[in-house]
Amino acid sequence: MGWQQPPQPQGGGTVQMPEQQFGQQFGQQGPVSNDERTWSLMAYVGQFLVGAIAPAVVYLGKARTPFVRKHAVQGLNMALAAIAVWIVGGLLSLAVDVLIWVPLLFTAVVMFFLVYAGRAANRGEFRRVPAVVAWPLLKK
Repeated sequence: MGWQQPPQPQGGGTVQMPEQQFGQQFGQQGPVSNDERTWSLMAYVGQFLVGAIAPAVVYLGKARTPFVRKHAVQGLNMALAAIAVWIVGGLLSLAVDVLIWVPLLFTAVVMFFLVYAGRAANRGEFRRVPAVVAWPLLKK
């Protein structure tokens, strides 16, 4: 006798999920190279130096793998959200001086999540940033 596979259900209501190796995050396609980690990190850390240009360069030039593309899109979404908040907050603060704190606080939150996501990228992981900080303007 021995052990046998249980019968597979018939019909179209079931979906087979891809095999996942132990210790891998779901959807990850094997080990991440050092080059991929470096470019993913630059999508976040580069924003401290050149703003939205860094994730745009990574997205347009180096996002050949899903890992780098996910980080570049998330970094670019964060940068675009920060730019929009600064423009709108700056215009509103011309009318009401107290509103200058809105873009300043938003920038502090964005900086925190840049470091948070950058550290994860450097470890070869992907950490999703809340949609309040990284508006889903671009899709992975």
